[in-house]
Amino acid sequence: MHAFELKGAGLGFRRELIPALKAQVPPAVDFFEIAPENWLDLGGATGKQLRGFTERYPFVCHGLSLSLGGPTPLDEVLLRRIKSFMHQHQLSLYTEHLSYCSDDGHLYDLLPIPFTGEAVKYVAARIRRVQDILERKIAVENASYYVAAPISEMSEIEFIRAVLEEADCLLHLDINNIYVNSVNFGFDPSAFLRALPGERIAYIHTAGHYREAEDLIVDTHGAEVIEPVWALLDEAYQVHGVFPTLLERDFNIPPLAELVPEVARIAALQKKWQPQRNVHSHG
Repeated sequence: MHAFELKGAGLGFRRELIPALKAQVPPAVDFFEIAPENWLDLGGATGKQLRGFTERYPFVCHGLSLSLGGPTPLDEVLLRRIKSFMHQHQLSLYTEHLSYCSDDGHLYDLLPIPFTGEAVKYVAARIRRVQDILERKIAVENASYYVAAPISEMSEIEFIRAVLEEADCLLHLDINNIYVNSVNFGFDPSAFLRALPGERIAYIHTAGHYREAEDLIVDTHGAEVIEPVWALLDEAYQVHGVFPTLLERDFNIPPLAELVPEVARIAALQKKWQPQRNVHSHG
């Protein structure tokens, strides 16, 4: 395990941002998130640059291509490479999407898993296998989706709760994805948030999206976070407590200076809900 404790407000670690981060990591940024697939086997200058940051700041690993709900066998070769990458950079937490993105080749989009009892068992067994290989609990992220799975025996919230229970894993809570799905499928985001098992939350994502129509939002991570999503994050802290929270920006990436105010806003919300007694604790 890393000596670094994951806390506060974070930012996705992107190559475009490295020059600015090398000049100075803004005080608002407490930790970074990295997609291991984009950095595996990177030697030379880029590998060295990454090492310079992982030695000084907490990092979390957020996987993109494991396809936990997919029909094809788990990519255990990739998992072992991720395990050695995590060991090399002393990273303690790995998360993945609760969806599938491959079917004999990557589809490069995250698709919904049917919300059925059979799917719960299938996905949970795959998560347990990942945990066995990585020798640690992982966290799975509630995914955004646009087409309801053809067969459903339960709601999305029931499905998520059942998978977390059956796999005995953690939750990587994505606030924007709750909001996106609530608009696309017409449910109450606040009720969904409150029904999640707060004791399993590892950390939180917030992000921007693209509104295609009144009732269709596309989860792009390519824009600023909107007010209803900030309000939902505020509510998450109120209901479940304060967790490390990361601003996700995957494309359309502005200069670092333009991202910092959003990271600072996360930190300000955390401060608002942080119990005073924690200020003096050593936990």
